Amino acid sequence: MIRYLFGSQLDEHCDLSSAMFRDRTAQFRDRMGWDVIVDPLGWETDEFDALDPLYVIAEDATGGHAGSLRFLPTTGPTMLRDVFPHLTGGRPIRDRLIWQCTRFCLSPSSDGTVTRRLLLAASELGLGMGLSHAVGVFDFPMVRIYRRLGWPPEVLRSADGISAGIWTFSDQTHDLLCGATGISARASRDWYEAQLGDVLPLPVRA
Repeated sequence: MIRYLFGSQLDEHCDLSSAMFRDRTAQFRDRMGWDVIVDPLGWETDEFDALDPLYVIAEDATGGHAGSLRFLPTTGPTMLRDVFPHLTGGRPIRDRLIWQCTRFCLSPSSDGTVTRRLLLAASELGLGMGLSHAVGVFDFPMVRIYRRLGWPPEVLRSADGISAGIWTFSDQTHDLLCGATGISARASRDWYEAQLGDVLPLPVRA
């Protein structure tokens, strides 16, 4: 199952959210060696977790954390604008139809299907909310992985092994991701509507 949870809802899912933050520690600090903040509970969090982001969480067969993403609108503070502005040439991306995706995390026990499920869930979120694009910051080698998974970003700029990229939301890509995961478009939309069905799509500009 896929869960879509705002930060303000995480207290209602304590086991799931605590596992997510501990898995972020295992990935970003322990495996990747990033200089991140880890609290006494073993949770990796940063200032953007305090902004009520929208988390996309893939559950494993027992309902535990298998993988997750974090989304924030680019109209407010974002990692790309405030931490890596050089990756956009100093021109910040601010657009209500573009959201930033960060903290792509996989549980150490996750299998090869989780990344595809998260990409499908991200696509569902974008289409459901009427977004045009997502932006993100990632290690440059991830471009090959995204390409192999069927949804590569357009790389905006790279420096010191880190890249910024932009993904386009489209029905065509969504159909490809459904086929790759074996999850029907109806099942994907049902998960989204069960949790975010009352969130109206953003109107497209005239």
